[in-house]
Amino acid sequence: MIMGIKVSLRSEKIAVVELFGRIGGQIRSPVYEKLFDRLRKDKSCKALVLDIDSPGGTVTDSEYIYHDLCRFGSEKPIVSNIRGLGASGAYLIACSGRKIIASPAAVVGSIGVISIRPVIEVLLDKLGVDINVTKTGTFKDMGAVWRDSSPEEEIKLQDFVNESYERFIDVIVKSRSISKEKVQELATGEVFWGSKALENGMVDQLGGLDVAIDVAAELANCKRKVMTVSPKKTFFQRVTGTFASSLVDSTAAELERRIWSGYFRY
Repeated sequence: MIMGIKVSLRSEKIAVVELFGRIGGQIRSPVYEKLFDRLRKDKSCKALVLDIDSPGGTVTDSEYIYHDLCRFGSEKPIVSNIRGLGASGAYLIACSGRKIIASPAAVVGSIGVISIRPVIEVLLDKLGVDINVTKTGTFKDMGAVWRDSSPEEEIKLQDFVNESYERFIDVIVKSRSISKEKVQELATGEVFWGSKALENGMVDQLGGLDVAIDVAAELANCKRKVMTVSPKKTFFQRVTGTFASSLVDSTAAELERRIWSGYFRY
């Protein structure tokens, strides 16, 4: 989309897709799945550049988008460009690219998994509110906000986090050709400037979007002809306009973040 005008990709060669915002919020896997599938089937689209500025997000959306991009990448080259923030799940997605380009001042990394949930047991007690639970299994209400976790539940939750962490590590080992021991040294949850990420092998080259497009054109052996592509607007977005829909999306994303904060996040 250029200046709000939808343009056909028929005469274009390289598609640039922006991934700005929180994964699972502004970046929703069902929406981008359709977009990437459309570009994969479009014979005039020779390569894909991911323009990334995201702090990460939910494990499920991050992994789903990553695997969907791997399908695209098995047929056409992908180049990831980290312009600002490529952290956590956003870095996982960036690893779908054959090459990763990062701005020297980009923030890269935060490799890890976190599960956060509020515990309001004391607050409920002060309000005189009791919670009555009827369940079928020992762990059916595991992670409930109205009580502390039991020792057995803490072990289960930690195992769940560890499993996601191992998948994250395996993706980086495979995509970046770095030893597992080296990746584990980097996977402490810390972040790196783009220049440092280049030193430790997390990115391939320093530069901006123009450099990423040049690399994509070289990999695809095609002309440097570019089109920025966005997901199709919903009916609500078409009716209410960009500002109103963005306001609603942001509000909904924040509500979702608060409600589902106990779930696992990259």
